[in-house]
Amino acid sequence: MDKRYALLFHSVPAPAVSPEAPVNDIATAGSTIDPRFAAPVPSGKKLAAMQGSPGFVAAQQHMRTAADANQLDVALLQAVITTESGFVANAVSPKGAVGLMQVMPATGQRYGLTSDSGGTVAAKLTDPKTNIHTGARYLRDLLNMFPGQLELAVAAYNAGEGAVQKAGNKIPNFKETQNYVRAVMQIYRRLNPQATYQQAAVAQGPRVRSEFHGNAAVGATASAAGPAAEAQPTQTE
Repeated sequence: MDKRYALLFHSVPAPAVSPEAPVNDIATAGSTIDPRFAAPVPSGKKLAAMQGSPGFVAAQQHMRTAADANQLDVALLQAVITTESGFVANAVSPKGAVGLMQVMPATGQRYGLTSDSGGTVAAKLTDPKTNIHTGARYLRDLLNMFPGQLELAVAAYNAGEGAVQKAGNKIPNFKETQNYVRAVMQIYRRLNPQATYQQAAVAQGPRVRSEFHGNAAVGATASAAGPAAEAQPTQTE
């Protein structure tokens, strides 16, 4: 637990949950979360402790500015970062997702990052400001792509928008993605008990449908997968 070490993989087995357990924390159209795949989320004490951590303090202002710039609820960004990395700025997943919002380098390139004398795209994504602003832009595009369906946007952040579309605009039947959506939504509601879709995705005038091309089907937290990419969740916490 010293500076020689960096978080590479963070996963917690899903506990058994009664099928009668409530499925949605924030009701949105198209939800297909299986309660058997419920993911444990930090307790109120753990969330409070995390908010006092150096990683959270360093990211706090960047979350606010990114939320304002992309018309997002800052509590939603915090919920995503909590689930993705626990505010560990140099976290790297086994599939190559980097930083606080676990952004894939390919997604960073989509939003204008390039490798140059200043470092590789992956190295640049360890910077909290760069990572949060890139991840927030991608999340904003997903909210535009799935208007009024916050859970689908969150699922697409984990599994890729292509996987959500292939599932018929429903949450893909991947255990990881099911866990991920539930965790983000529960943390979000805990941070903002009055949360609604309209608060998560502040009204921005006429709805815009985003369309990505080329490598765009690879999600922000996805792996650069091969032919099986559409059949598997594309990022591992």
